[in-house]
Amino acid sequence: MTDILAIIGDGDEIPDGPRPQGLSDKALLRIFSWLVLLRTFDERAVALQRQGRIGTYPMFWGEEATQAGPLFACDESDWLWPSYRQSAIGILRGLPASTPLLYRRGIGGAHGFWNPRTYRVAPICIPIGTHLPHAVGLAWAARMRGESLASLVWFGDGATSEGDFHEAMNFAAVFKAPVIFFCVNNQWAISTPVSRQTATETIAEKAVAYGMPAVRVDGFDPLACWSATRQALDRARTGGGPFLIEAYCYRLAPHGTADDPSRYRDEAEARRWRALEPVGRTAAYLRRLGVLDDEREEAARLEASEIMARAVEDMEAVERPGPAILFEPVYGSAMPWTLSEGLSSFPAEWVAGGA
Repeated sequence: MTDILAIIGDGDEIPDGPRPQGLSDKALLRIFSWLVLLRTFDERAVALQRQGRIGTYPMFWGEEATQAGPLFACDESDWLWPSYRQSAIGILRGLPASTPLLYRRGIGGAHGFWNPRTYRVAPICIPIGTHLPHAVGLAWAARMRGESLASLVWFGDGATSEGDFHEAMNFAAVFKAPVIFFCVNNQWAISTPVSRQTATETIAEKAVAYGMPAVRVDGFDPLACWSATRQALDRARTGGGPFLIEAYCYRLAPHGTADDPSRYRDEAEARRWRALEPVGRTAAYLRRLGVLDDEREEAARLEASEIMARAVEDMEAVERPGPAILFEPVYGSAMPWTLSEGLSSFPAEWVAGGA
């Protein structure tokens, strides 16, 4: 269980593995463009937060492979269940990039959230692990209906200390729910190292207790993440039940924009891991295959920059709602008079928003 599936080498000491079957040159370029778009989103979101234009933001710099690879293995009918670290995953399914930015800006409701049924992307989960039982429930319902779809649910190593993780794993295994549990083991849950989360050598070996298979993959390798997820999905859709994937990597950036990792870890370690980050590593691999050149790489980066430029414009074009939005979506009928009366004491333009 300690072996790690890897396909992309380092171009020097670590050789490349066999090219995955089922991925054409076009598909490889598509995965690369997704990596670039995610990286561009993350960098732009951090800049926006530093400028005070969005709120606290949990960056995922370096973990793009754990998102683009697994998603590329999915069918459009499969459901995605992101944690806060996958806050932009919906943009790879057509969600406007301005929407997750609006979420981070604090504008919700009709302005900032999306219809999960439209994109088959569940709402971003901030509490640790609470979305795992939801992913299992939907997948179990689909199996009972005879629908050929699966749930792909992301979570971190810290979530494995939550009861929701164990309950979801057990239920999914007993009822053979088609769920892919995708653990991004970046070795840090804020300031708590993975060694304080579990006494087991790996996260993957926890699957044995629930009677499900598991695999460890290189979390900086999008093709390894794709390959493992594709095999797990094929098994799940044919009645094989759930599967646990542990993507072993490292949290290169701070936990979030309010975090200072230098207070609790040796940043020299993060710098050593940075050489394996997935965007540059994948670009080098595709160049070795003769799939990527300067023109195609620049086109991918330009497209991502243009998407994010429009997203920022669209985000800032939305008027800020007033405090009434806190109450309007809550009640099916009229708002209680106590709230209406309280809001009426404020200036009308302030209540309506837009300031």
